[in-house]
Amino acid sequence: MTTYRTSPLGAFPKIGAIFAILCLGSVAAAVVQGAAPAGLSVNETCLACHGDKDAKGADGRSIAVEGTMFGRSVHGEMHLKCTDCHSDVSVQKLPHPEKLKPVACANCHEKEAKEYSATVHGMARQGGNIIAATCSDCHGAHDIKRAKDPTSRTNHVNLEATCGKCHGNDAMVKSAKLPGGNIVSQFHDSIHGRALTGAAAASAPTCTNCHGAHSILPKSDPESTTNRAKIPDTCGNCHKQERAQFAKSLHGQLRQEGNLAAPGCNDCHSAHRIQRHDLPIFQTQVINECGNCHADYLSTYRDTFHGQVTALGYSRVATCASCHGSHEILPASNPASTVAPQNRLKTCRKCHAGATANFANYDPHANRHDRARNPPYYYAAAFMDWLLIGVFGFFGIHTLLWFVRSLRTRLARRTDPGNTEEKH
Repeated sequence: MTTYRTSPLGAFPKIGAIFAILCLGSVAAAVVQGAAPAGLSVNETCLACHGDKDAKGADGRSIAVEGTMFGRSVHGEMHLKCTDCHSDVSVQKLPHPEKLKPVACANCHEKEAKEYSATVHGMARQGGNIIAATCSDCHGAHDIKRAKDPTSRTNHVNLEATCGKCHGNDAMVKSAKLPGGNIVSQFHDSIHGRALTGAAAASAPTCTNCHGAHSILPKSDPESTTNRAKIPDTCGNCHKQERAQFAKSLHGQLRQEGNLAAPGCNDCHSAHRIQRHDLPIFQTQVINECGNCHADYLSTYRDTFHGQVTALGYSRVATCASCHGSHEILPASNPASTVAPQNRLKTCRKCHAGATANFANYDPHANRHDRARNPPYYYAAAFMDWLLIGVFGFFGIHTLLWFVRSLRTRLARRTDPGNTEEKH
């Protein structure tokens, strides 16, 4: 990494301390008197005051700049002068005004600035939200480094922490009413977040893979990568095989017809809490996600042995995906469907190796209230209902009558003068 060559300390690494002691005081004195010290560069002149780690402005905030740190930044490598960014400062007119104009990054980064202005952050700033993220919140100020630098705030593995300064800060989330709550903590515990801390960190997705960098748009915007209509394509950038399967499925076809009520990736997997699909907790809980749309089928599934066992948290029995598939779900009328009549036995045999054709006639969604679908089940269930009502009704009345009889007997004993049993 190239060190900034005009820093007063960086320029003389062996005598930096001596230089600072002997010269810094005289330089600062010259600045206070309103003249740029002769022989010093612009940056050395600025660092005469701002190089003091204890330097503070009138409002008490630090205005210190570490010369070495700036020298190692991307701007330091390019030998930019302080006045290239702080354009309303002239070293010929010092001291400069206490309040300076905000740095205009757009002077050099026009494309990125234009993109930012249309983003959710940029629009929030334009609407008067002064705490919405700006360039320096993500990139830093005097320590900006290239994204490929492992220590850069915008390096792939560091973006979670950078975005987390706002979206992972509970106080900030509450005060700014940020949508989704503390989404960074949710992401951190997800399969993507855990991958970022492991061997696959370089390929694991992070915030910008889904939301973009300078083009972050609200999900309500049709052009946003997180818009409901575009979620399958966004996830498909990494999960290409699953995207292809989904496109051919019933859900994918409904979406292609414009029916956005049909589920997409985040409806089943969530947005920031995505878990491994082979974990028992995911396999048993995703059934409830299916039930958000297919409430009747979930209800009838829960009546079965499979449904009751999965409700206890066990995943070694059939779930929705075990029979219907996950990304390639097709209607039973489609010959390629795993639940089509000609494929049902094969599907059952994935778990029940010795299953017969008669076994495959089992109805996994038998509805005890639907007489047309399964008359024997309907009448058997009705018989059991009336049997239970009759049994409990008969013995309930019997118990009540027996209670009345025993109560009358006790009262009669108390009023009988010849009954000595109650008296003793």
